[in-house]
Amino acid sequence: MTAITTHPVQDVAREVHRLTVDTGMPFAEFRDEFERLVPPLDLAEYERLRQSGADWDTVLRTAAENAPHDFMIFWRLDNTALMEASGDRWHSVQYLMGNHTIAQRMFHHDPGVLLYAPLRTTIYEDVDGATRFSIDQPSAQFASFGDPEIAAVGVELDRKVAALLGHLGVPVPERLLRTG
Repeated sequence: MTAITTHPVQDVAREVHRLTVDTGMPFAEFRDEFERLVPPLDLAEYERLRQSGADWDTVLRTAAENAPHDFMIFWRLDNTALMEASGDRWHSVQYLMGNHTIAQRMFHHDPGVLLYAPLRTTIYEDVDGATRFSIDQPSAQFASFGDPEIAAVGVELDRKVAALLGHLGVPVPERLLRTG
């Protein structure tokens, strides 16, 4: 029997495009609208589905019903409250937003994609008081796996982020529209 030799460490360099959009809205207004369009993941609902032995089609339907703009919030951290004791008064909140049914299409090929799924996003006020939305471009993250099927989902995620920003009424970075 021949042993398969693998390297214990992989070092993958990749280009990152951090996309930051001036929302043109007050912080609280944009944050509230974002959280309205990107609802929180209902973990209890998915646990009920798991416990009942629901099939994948049922999970897909449930996700579509619960994520009208293709994304859900998996995690939220209010940086403003966390940093308050330091004397900093920045308004900032960060999220992990995604859709596990989309992530599954990449996970199926390489579970390492969960390093970048869900997508990390931040809403914050900058030094001039402008409310900004930031995200690393999904297609650049997922292309780093070197699998065309994973990369294609990354391009799809670019388009979904662009659509979400359009629904939020903010500028859509051109880079999200010209991938693929």
